[in-house]
Amino acid sequence: MENTTACLLISCPDKQGLVAKIANFIYSNGGNIIHADQHTDFASGLFLTRIEWQLDGFNLPRDLIAPAFNSIAQPIDAKWELHFSDSIPRIAIWVSKQEHCLLDLLWRHSAKEFLAEIPLIISNHPTLKEIAEQFNIDFHHIPITKETKIEQEKKQLEILAKYKIDLIVLAKYMQILSSDFVAQFPQIINIHHSFLPAFVGANPYQKAYERGVKIIGATSHYVTADLDAGPIIEQDVVRISHRDTVKDLIRKGKDLERIVLARAVRLHLKNRVLVNSNRTVVFE
Repeated sequence: MENTTACLLISCPDKQGLVAKIANFIYSNGGNIIHADQHTDFASGLFLTRIEWQLDGFNLPRDLIAPAFNSIAQPIDAKWELHFSDSIPRIAIWVSKQEHCLLDLLWRHSAKEFLAEIPLIISNHPTLKEIAEQFNIDFHHIPITKETKIEQEKKQLEILAKYKIDLIVLAKYMQILSSDFVAQFPQIINIHHSFLPAFVGANPYQKAYERGVKIIGATSHYVTADLDAGPIIEQDVVRISHRDTVKDLIRKGKDLERIVLARAVRLHLKNRVLVNSNRTVVFE
């Protein structure tokens, strides 16, 4: 267990003594805290925290940490998650025809920028199959129409279960997921080619050009049943000149999309994101 850490993400009603109570759980079991961050959301009255400690020398075996902490969590009415740094999540990347975000994630994964397995790519078009083959990743082409959407989403869920997928990354997957699908598989990150909530939906660069904006952005967020309205994880912007055409906006936007999506995925995999209603607290 040398160098392996455990991490708790916790949200609960704010009250005195929470930091001491949680830290003492780790201290009393021989743990050495290496990272701790917290935030109090006064609007909701919630206390949110991320605390990480070394497992080397910790007195509790892994399988007993969760039940032991639950005895602390219940009296404070806490929602919590426990993660271990050597657990390797399994990612499915979903795409349509655009390759820039897919390639960026695969290059970063090859460079070991984040710890995960990517055994699966799903697409509603066959266009990017060669990229999957290049990286030795299984590719499933599942076309979607209004008439076949429900049936095809069932097939997608079956494939996700077969591959034991923990997280879906929509890397320019140009389909709207149904509320039923999201309810059954809620761990989904999307990249949107706009600085949400501005220019939601299709053709945001054309809309931005017509509006004469001076900056454009990209947004990565968790997917919910509401279109482009899930909790935002990461955003960034770039300046636009009056000389820029729509093609220039698209080129600059693609650069942003790659970076913003990669940041969001990395933050999620490092267990640094806590959802608070329709917002997030990001512990960087």
